[in-house]
Amino acid sequence: MSLAVESQTSKQLKRAGLTALTFLLMVVMCVPGLWVVLSAFRPNGEILAKPPVWVPEAPTFDNFRKIFGLGTDQVAIPVGSYFMNSLIIALTSTVIALAIGMAGGYAFARYRFRGKGGIFLGLMLFRAVPGIALSLPVFILWSKMSIIDTKLGLIIVYVSLNVPFTIWLIDGFFRQIPLSLSEAAQVDGCTRWQAFWKIEFPLARSGIAAAGVFAFLTSWNEFALASQLTRSTTSKTLPVGLLDFTAQFTIDWAGMCAMAVIIIIPALILTFLVQKHLIAGLTFGGVKG
Repeated sequence: MSLAVESQTSKQLKRAGLTALTFLLMVVMCVPGLWVVLSAFRPNGEILAKPPVWVPEAPTFDNFRKIFGLGTDQVAIPVGSYFMNSLIIALTSTVIALAIGMAGGYAFARYRFRGKGGIFLGLMLFRAVPGIALSLPVFILWSKMSIIDTKLGLIIVYVSLNVPFTIWLIDGFFRQIPLSLSEAAQVDGCTRWQAFWKIEFPLARSGIAAAGVFAFLTSWNEFALASQLTRSTTSKTLPVGLLDFTAQFTIDWAGMCAMAVIIIIPALILTFLVQKHLIAGLTFGGVKG
């Protein structure tokens, strides 16, 4: 009896320790983001104060008014253009990457063909290469094709970065769906295409949504390649636009934090809208019936 009690106590202590460690790690991860959000609502002087002031003494929206040119003090930074560039590039590259990822993932999960393992391994190895390592060869190729400083150039890059991941993720979800369901639908008169859209696609929808969210966030937040391939307001994205707040001797921390909040908001909205599918997609196949 005492051994059982000791074992139960030990499990509770381990659980409490893991909970405390997880909470501590979450605090460490969230504190920088919290500081950025709070700094977006206070002036530069308060941001640079020593000792640091955590809670804004007089919260204000002046930083947001400045970067959008709505107040008396304006910042000569085209935030609206950067926002539209980011939105167009991220959405377009995500849709294309998902379309290719669904086709590729389904093919790897359902068909047998020569070189299947080697092709899949090659895709994963390509995904393992850091994006910044590709900046020089991509810049040389893009300059020869005259697509430097264009939305098309970034869209192609982000599609290339996201396709291997979406194929890998969607392939795993299609493998969890029994092939017998598709075969039964075809026996009942469905074509292979109809069986896919009516049976397999709805079951893999959560996984596809999860892949879409990750692809969008990758394109939306990417900085290294975008900073090398963009020059003007016609193609600059929001992360690259943050550099516009830096000068030779000064940095507009308040404006930079306000723009960072603008970058965060669409990602939060998207995650909230697909939260149910995202959680289901990330846990799909983790529990066997």
